[in-house]
This record gives sequence, structure tokens and C-alpha cells, in this order.
Amino acid sequence: MIITLYLLLIPFSNAFVPFIDGGKGIPKLYEGYFNEQIAKQASSALSRAIGAGKTKIEIQLPPVPNVEEVRFGTPLNQKFGKGVIVKDLKIKGGYTPGSEVSRQLIGYSNVYWAKKLAGAATSKRSNCVSILTSEPINFASIQSMGGLTRSGKVMSDKARKETRNNECIICVNPGGEETWDRLFSAHTAPGNPFVVLNNAYSTSYDLGNKRGYEEAYYLKRISKGWVYRSFPGNWEAYIEKPDGSCELLESYKTKPLLREVSTLVREESFKRYAINNDRWTQGFGGRL
Repeated sequence: MIITLYLLLIPFSNAFVPFIDGGKGIPKLYEGYFNEQIAKQASSALSRAIGAGKTKIEIQLPPVPNVEEVRFGTPLNQKFGKGVIVKDLKIKGGYTPGSEVSRQLIGYSNVYWAKKLAGAATSKRSNCVSILTSEPINFASIQSMGGLTRSGKVMSDKARKETRNNECIICVNPGGEETWDRLFSAHTAPGNPFVVLNNAYSTSYDLGNKRGYEEAYYLKRISKGWVYRSFPGNWEAYIEKPDGSCELLESYKTKPLLREVSTLVREESFKRYAINNDRWTQGFGGRL
């Protein structure tokens, strides 16, 4: 009887144990958006970085599935907006055609990610967590902010005056990295963590940043694949196969150049699949 129960539990154990911290390696795409695997991985990485004494931190991940198509509202984007963002944040009015959350899905999604990170952002130095954003968010419409105890706009007089000595700031899409240190000084007390979350563009045109911010969690799509890193682990280059699964091609102890990993993944994809690994085109590996 005991042996029978043990055998029955093995599949469930294998299914749930890796998701305590999200597991190792690149998350399952795109299931990781809906089962909180990405949120758990990012939170665990942030906690480790803060525990290691890092105070300047970057976290970068696509805020929604198929972020390139968010303006057109793909079915997967809509599913994420309705089934995850609206429900988790308890946004007034919900997700309907033309609603604020449907028009600003990336902005509200970034609030969701900040909320998920809040529990990991507390430490001996910072026991409260706030979110500041440059995006057009109506925080009054959000009824569930979780561990985020304060919200505001980047570099606003109000946000600067409300800075607390024991506070971790999660700064959403602050702009070019040349401004990050100025924002760090304006909004953060000395010694407290400052987390740059999902900056929308890079002024270095490369992976991560060149300002010394620890890339604690980094998930970036490149042509035919992904780049992934979870602190304190290696940087990893993955090829995305025509069936949507990912395979590790190379692991790097130090951050590689974007052109290096892009060339590796693109050439391997062409070697294996020629033109039949195009996620957009039906009949040629299309899956979106």
C-alpha cells in the first residue's frame, strides 16, 4: 500500500517541486506566464541578488507574451490581460475592448510583475517596497497592490518627497540607462535596493546594461531563440524549435555580446531547419 502511494505521488512531486522557486533554466514558454513560473524565477533571483548585497539591479523580461504584437491584441495577450492581470490586480472595469487596461496592457502588466517581486525585495536594509513608473498608469483603478506600499511617477516632486529610508524602489521603464544613477540618487536612500524593471529600450544596443546594474533576471527574445540569466548563474543562449520548445546551445560565465549569441542561435536554426523555423508563418514553423 505504501509503495503504491509513493509511486502515485512521484508524478505530482516532479510537477510541483521545480515550481517552488520556478526551477532552473529558461521557463516554459508561454506557460510560464500563466502558472507563475516566470514570477517565481524572477523573485528568487532578485532575493538572491539582494541577499548578496547588490543594491543596483536590473530585471528584464517580456512583460506580456508576444510583446511585439501587443498593439494588435493577439489571443495570448488578451488571455494574459483578462486571466492574469485584471484578476490579480483587481482592476476596476476589467478588460474590455477599448478599456484602459487593454490599451495600456504593458504598463499594467509591469505593475503586476512589480507586485510579484515585492515579497523578494524586502531585506534587512529595506522592509517596504514601492513602485515608480514612467508609464501612463491609473493606480486608482488598481484595487490589489500586494506588497507595494507606495506608487508614483518617476522623478515627480511627490515621489521624491515621499522617499523613505528603509525602502526598496522598483522603477519601471525609467528610460535610457544614462539616467539610472540620477534616478537612484533621487529616489533611494543610501544602501537601499533600486530595481530597474523592464526598461523598454536599450541605449547600449546590447545585452543588459553598461552601468554596473546586476542583471539578476534576464529573459530576452532574439532571432530564433532566447537569452536567459538568473543570478548568480551563467548567461545562456537557447534555440527555439518549431514546436515552441527551447534547447540550450551555449552557457557563458560572463555576459556575452548580443551579436555573438544572435549569430550562434540564428546559424544553428538555419542549419537544422533552414527556413522552416519562422514562428509567424504557417507552414514554415508558424506557431503564433
